[in-house]
Amino acid sequence: MFKQNTWPAPAKINLFLHITGRLDNGYHSLQTNFQFLDYGDSLSFNINQSSQITVTPEVDGILPEQNLIYRAAMLLKPYVDNRVGVDINLLKILPMGAGLGGGSSNAATTLVALNHLWKVNLSNDKLASLGLSLGADVPIFVRGFAAFAQGIGEDLTPINPPQPWYLIIWPGVSVSTAEIFNLPELPRNTPKITLGQLTTSKLKNDCQEVTKNRYPEVAMALDWLLQYVPAKMTGTGSCVFGEFSSHADAMIALEKLPKNMHGFVAKGINISPLATTLADANLINAKT
Repeated sequence: MFKQNTWPAPAKINLFLHITGRLDNGYHSLQTNFQFLDYGDSLSFNINQSSQITVTPEVDGILPEQNLIYRAAMLLKPYVDNRVGVDINLLKILPMGAGLGGGSSNAATTLVALNHLWKVNLSNDKLASLGLSLGADVPIFVRGFAAFAQGIGEDLTPINPPQPWYLIIWPGVSVSTAEIFNLPELPRNTPKITLGQLTTSKLKNDCQEVTKNRYPEVAMALDWLLQYVPAKMTGTGSCVFGEFSSHADAMIALEKLPKNMHGFVAKGINISPLATTLADANLINAKT
């Protein structure tokens, strides 16, 4: 039986982000296009028979039981024998508070991997529903396809946007999503569009201006990138990105990045590396 030990937790970017309203429960209704990157964290899973769930390394300032990875594993624990546990190790390369979905991706990878390794066999719909309780972005990582998202981000329609090379710049600051979404000046009344209007509408990130005003580092990163390509912010920030036609062109820009900024080049992809890993694991199991 094939037992994949290391599973990817890829980054995502928001190609645009419209805030269309505020709900009574405090969440916001939105519209966005999600696309994955071939770059991200990775998690290793070692199944044990001690019934214990451990996550290493611990994150400063976060209690172990509040860690999204631990919480995701605990959501599946009722479906397995009480003696079954897992030791999870996270290789973290995505910055926190960057708009790349790192925490949500870690949680989704935990759900998908343990659903397979523990032989829970829940459907993707059920995993996505469980994931939504951990965060609005978790379902996109569970489902694993580029999507036009509505609602609070859980209503997903597959899309097939171009898959260019991106230069991603992290300006060295962490942005709290809760902080941005609670700002009184955040636009909350952008008119809704349909899937068919994506190619004809003027798309933007409603969070970009308010984040720039609060975080001058984000504004500087956007201004610097504009000398090469149109610059956008992903999510509520802090990362910004620009689209390049080739890996070589993106690397040329990266090499000129100011020393006070950090960056990487990644390819936009429409099928998540996590979905590919799961498909490979299922295929190998089917042959054994």
